[in-house]
Amino acid sequence: MQYKKRITIDKIAKIIFKSTGYLVLALLGGIFFMLLYNAIAFFLQVSPLDFITGSQWNPTAAEPAYGILPLIVSTSIVSLGAMLIAIPLGVGTAAFISEYANPKLKTVLKPTIEMLAAIPSVVIGFLGIVLLGPGIADLNNLPNGLNALNGAILLAIMALPTIITISEDAIHAVPQTYREASYGLGASRWQTLRKITIPAAAPGIIAAVMLGLGRAIGETMTVLMATGNAAIFPKGFFDSVKTITATIAIEMGEVPYQTTHYYALFAIAIVLFFMTLVANLIGEYFINRFRKYHAA
Repeated sequence: MQYKKRITIDKIAKIIFKSTGYLVLALLGGIFFMLLYNAIAFFLQVSPLDFITGSQWNPTAAEPAYGILPLIVSTSIVSLGAMLIAIPLGVGTAAFISEYANPKLKTVLKPTIEMLAAIPSVVIGFLGIVLLGPGIADLNNLPNGLNALNGAILLAIMALPTIITISEDAIHAVPQTYREASYGLGASRWQTLRKITIPAAAPGIIAAVMLGLGRAIGETMTVLMATGNAAIFPKGFFDSVKTITATIAIEMGEVPYQTTHYYALFAIAIVLFFMTLVANLIGEYFINRFRKYHAA
């Protein structure tokens, strides 16, 4: 009797968990097809090539322009700039916590870093306006500090908790026998960390970086507040920029329903979807390469 009851419970649990998995896939698929359906309505009116390669975004002009190349470049500059700051700081901090910090410091430092993820993005954006922006402007003799550099620094701060936490877990998960073998050959702690531990933890570190990059690409409020929102082709980090997410957030609330401009925002969203997808696929490719390398 107990055996049959246990089998019945297992079957019910299996059905529930399978259903939740399919539900997640259905939700993701529904979001994608909703974006695709509205984007197709836009591309029936505007050439996809003109949309991707156009250098001007001005949908409210007398002759509307729907070129998103400046938005793509702006998003890429801010996101990649954030990663240039966050990756060395994040991986370095993770290595310090895992390999060098004493237990007391580790118990304080790691929860403190994880608490940074709880700070609302609007607060970080506000700090960028009142603290970081004026500092950048004063140091570089600029009229204001609302530019790509400001956004990149703020996004790096937001990505750090994710990168540090996951990287530290990956480094900590490397078997202790790897370190002991390296020490037995006469390697120092730094040599062991650089040539043994970090390469062994590379799949987890890459996953952390990809999650941080996804956070940077998809962030809205911080870049909306701190980057100037100028839909022009940026020439560098000191130019004001307008990212894809900021464009959608600013314009979606005011655009007339079922107009070309309305559908254009869905087309922008699907471009952002594919940018994030490509970043994740690249990360997955390198993760698999490292796993195969270590398994060989």
